[in-house]
Amino acid sequence: MVDGVYIFTVAIKISIVEDNDWIRNNLAEELNKTDQYVCIGTYRTGEEALQAIPEQMPEVVIMDINLPGISGIECVRKLKAQFPSLAIIMLTVYEESEKIFQSLVAGASGYLLKRNRQSDLLEAIEQACQGGSPMSGPIARKVVQYFNRMGEKTSEVDSLTRREREILEQLAQGAAYKEIADSLALSIDTVRMHIKGIYSKLHVHSRGEAVAKFLGR
Repeated sequence: MVDGVYIFTVAIKISIVEDNDWIRNNLAEELNKTDQYVCIGTYRTGEEALQAIPEQMPEVVIMDINLPGISGIECVRKLKAQFPSLAIIMLTVYEESEKIFQSLVAGASGYLLKRNRQSDLLEAIEQACQGGSPMSGPIARKVVQYFNRMGEKTSEVDSLTRREREILEQLAQGAAYKEIADSLALSIDTVRMHIKGIYSKLHVHSRGEAVAKFLGR
């Protein structure tokens, strides 16, 4: 009651997808101790979550990545396809840039590490409900670094000429120098010259590195 007026607050509904029983149960218990949040469902697999969540309609889902069956990332992708406004926070041990990027592309709203404090997760849930993208400090730095590297790769690939792109596309398909030369009506020496230029622009030293950068891997 505030100034004689009763104030009623509705707890934010949370679902948890986590295959570790202790973590899943402990997290649900901690959420239910608060007035602000209530855990309405816990699931060990992504398949269970995909079946139950559409019926329960939580406002936030806390998702692990390494699940038995389909991965947490694939589960996020499927849930977001059905419910674009659903906030999903990844809670995982993985710090690899690729896992972070895949999760965010799939539609995750935030990314936290399991070693974070309980209070950090509660704050992250609140941020996600307000449209934010909560992330652990180290994760946020990795995201910035990852996209900076992606920008550098894009800039390098954009610097290639049309002919260099044609040659690199054939390299990516496994073509030999002579096959490339015959296909483009060039001499092998000219092909070698172009490949040398490609390596220089992409700052690589091998066919594999050039193809990987060209394909954005």
